[in-house]
Amino acid sequence: MSMSPATQQEFDTQSLFYNRWKSRSLRNSLMNWVSGSIALIACLPLLSLLGMVIYRGSRALSWSSFVELPPAPMQEGGGFGNAMVGTITMVSIAALLAVPSGILTAIFLAFLGPDSKLAEAVRFVARVLSGLPSILAGVFAYAMVVLVMKSYSAFAGGVALAVLMLPIILLTAEQSMRMVQARLIEAAVGMGCTSAQVVRRVLLPTAFPGILTGVLLAVARAAGETAPLLFTALFSNYWLVQEGQLKLAEPTASLAVFIFNFSGSAFDNLVEMAWSGALILVLMILTLNLSAQLLAKKLQR
Repeated sequence: MSMSPATQQEFDTQSLFYNRWKSRSLRNSLMNWVSGSIALIACLPLLSLLGMVIYRGSRALSWSSFVELPPAPMQEGGGFGNAMVGTITMVSIAALLAVPSGILTAIFLAFLGPDSKLAEAVRFVARVLSGLPSILAGVFAYAMVVLVMKSYSAFAGGVALAVLMLPIILLTAEQSMRMVQARLIEAAVGMGCTSAQVVRRVLLPTAFPGILTGVLLAVARAAGETAPLLFTALFSNYWLVQEGQLKLAEPTASLAVFIFNFSGSAFDNLVEMAWSGALILVLMILTLNLSAQLLAKKLQR
């Protein structure tokens, strides 16, 4: 039974459309498979690194690791409790310096003077600082704090880490504030709110999840830095609190420098201790990054 010319043309058109659809579907499936495979390969170094750190670090990890001082060579036991306290202290000092200044600057960039020449200059400087090698932040803090105080100290380490945290907080906070819907701000202004009231009651509460995400990312970066602390805090085998006094103006231990010092030791017990310290540091940074990712997803919703 022969088909009419119109029917034959319609059949040919449908066949051509089906063949093209099938070809595109095959190419799409192939590219999805290739992209997924490449993504998996890219994750292998991270997964292997995590596996190695967990395997090596968990072997020497115990409760004494968190509450005791670093051991002497060939000495059993010991820990890195002072390094954990030092890391938390210096990151806290850095946060106290960087978070308020970063958020206040972001308010100016996003709300008070977004199109001014000063805002453009600040954004440019912040972007440059975000790519600054961490060792240069250590050199800056060494010149501004260590040479003035004539001593390595936890405060100098906090200043160096603050320099690294500031651009991350500033740029993330500005972007979060720019995502606040303009109608909310216009409604607040229309009701007679001053600029300070708009910032306090509308801008900051609405942008808070994004700001907190930036703060957590900045803290995660600061916690893992080593080079700045070699120039500023150095290291110590003692607790930060001695005889009831807080020794912020003296050399201070940190997990990153602890790992740097002990990983190259000729004694196996010190090397194993360095692996345990690396495990704790990785878990701290991983927890902060995952928290930041969860907050970012919440902000997108």
